[in-house]
Amino acid sequence: MKPVIAIVGRPNVGKSTLFNQITRSRDALVADMPGVTRDRLYGEGRIGLRSYIVIDTGGLSGEAEQLDGLMARQVEQAVQEADAVLFMVDARSGLIPGDQRICDWLRRLGKPVRLVVNKVDGIDPAAALAEFHGLGLGEPYPVAAAHGRGVAGLVGEVLAGFPESAEEGMPTEDEGGIRIAIAGRPNVGKSTLVNRMLGEERVVVCDLPGTTRDSIFIPLERRGRRYTLIDTAGVRRRGRVHEVVEKFSVVKTLQAIEAAHVVIHVVDAREGVSDQDLRLLGFVIETGKALVIAVNKWDGMDRDERERVRNELKRRLAFADFARIHFISALHGTGVGDLYASVEAAYEAATQALSTTRLTQVLTDAVADHAPPLVHGRRIKLRYAHLGGRNPPLVIIHGNQTEHVPDSYRRYLVNTFRKVFKLEGTPVRIEFKTGENPFAGRKNPLTPRQQEKRKRLMRHTKKKGR
Repeated sequence: MKPVIAIVGRPNVGKSTLFNQITRSRDALVADMPGVTRDRLYGEGRIGLRSYIVIDTGGLSGEAEQLDGLMARQVEQAVQEADAVLFMVDARSGLIPGDQRICDWLRRLGKPVRLVVNKVDGIDPAAALAEFHGLGLGEPYPVAAAHGRGVAGLVGEVLAGFPESAEEGMPTEDEGGIRIAIAGRPNVGKSTLVNRMLGEERVVVCDLPGTTRDSIFIPLERRGRRYTLIDTAGVRRRGRVHEVVEKFSVVKTLQAIEAAHVVIHVVDAREGVSDQDLRLLGFVIETGKALVIAVNKWDGMDRDERERVRNELKRRLAFADFARIHFISALHGTGVGDLYASVEAAYEAATQALSTTRLTQVLTDAVADHAPPLVHGRRIKLRYAHLGGRNPPLVIIHGNQTEHVPDSYRRYLVNTFRKVFKLEGTPVRIEFKTGENPFAGRKNPLTPRQQEKRKRLMRHTKKKGR
């Protein structure tokens, strides 16, 4: 088993910076302000042949407010899961009462704790470490997480306390299964849906919009099949995004969508489909991701309200009519289990292998039923088709004058391929290629007989003109 290391401490002491250094990634969102991290973020690191798992946590402020209390529960769960805890303090702030409270709390949990003093660059290390001896956690370890100084030695000391397993020298393969991104506007219930799908309080859920700030990747196994759920930050309209952290959160969300196989877009049934929903759905389709739409907060609505919502979805989401729509209640779990079947169907459709023979046959039948229009008196000829890529399916069609194929005929072909191959839940792209004319730009030389005939024809034309 890989050792699990949790990083805890007050807000803004550099936990996420240390997480990125240990995992050699930029997965954790880092900003010069407290309270950026709120959920548990898992990452994997490796030193030599030894691998380990790292958990980044939110800062423990000691406040009893709703959001701080929820974050504290997340930190406690991370510590319970960990084999070792890195308790991080700030050398520039010195030892404060908040550090002492966290130290007492960790001591009661009975986990192995290593005291890490961050931000020692530019100051005397001996003076910086002196006051932290009073915590009684052993010799403090100085690091400069922002520059990576002392990080490798710290991890080496922590791993020295764990036996090496035979599996740690083996290369590991990422088998996360289907990656599912949960996207949508703020406060529509994305984190609640993630927790309901997992069956545990894995991410912080609060009535405040913008609670989730980072993209959280969570592995999951259900009925023998593996998934990776990605809880993303809500994306607001650009004009309403003011904080720098929120701008980075939006970037993380868009990156998570691009990394996913299937996107579950969550819509608030009580607020309806907003323009921001349409923009976000447009981005999902543009990136070619398979799509499932979940209409949340469906419980408690009367018949007239539900009929109004259905009509609005049909009218405003006509461009995404290939996606299945589920009416759910993430809070109570109604309809949540049905999402998995749609996710799997969309993923299978997006990654389906389509043979050239079958694609060409479907293209031939489609052209026979409804031929392309004439262009300058000449018929567009579509000869054969083959698969150019998957996830999303890309069908490449070869023929003549294909640059003149109208959008309406392109949509007709997309709908035909979707119907025949049952490509539900995924966008289908078509690319046309026109074959080169081997005689373009070439002139055939006239034979002497043809030249003589041409001269006679020209003399006859001149006489007739007189």
